Amino acid sequence: MRIVTVCGMGFGTSLMLKIAVEGILQKHGMRAEVVAWDLGSVKGQPADVIVTSRDLERHLAGTPARLVLIDNLTDKSEIERKLLPVLQALQGDGDGSGA
Repeated sequence: MRIVTVCGMGFGTSLMLKIAVEGILQKHGMRAEVVAWDLGSVKGQPADVIVTSRDLERHLAGTPARLVLIDNLTDKSEIERKLLPVLQALQGDGDGSGA
């Protein structure tokens, strides 16, 4: 499974989200490759899940990956609450077997 964290420039926010996602994966004993990208680079990159801020939703319309849209990027409980069901669904589909 590949999870991509995205922000407009590809630096602070996407890296902060990457660290949060890795912590959630570790907490729940899940494995995935987690990478941080800027908005311009993410299109065309393979991803099962994209984690980003709600304001970037329109820029990612039509992306085949499942979008996890976060309102408060510093709220780790929101990130976990929104990401975990998506990861569990992917693993249930047999698509989340590891990095």
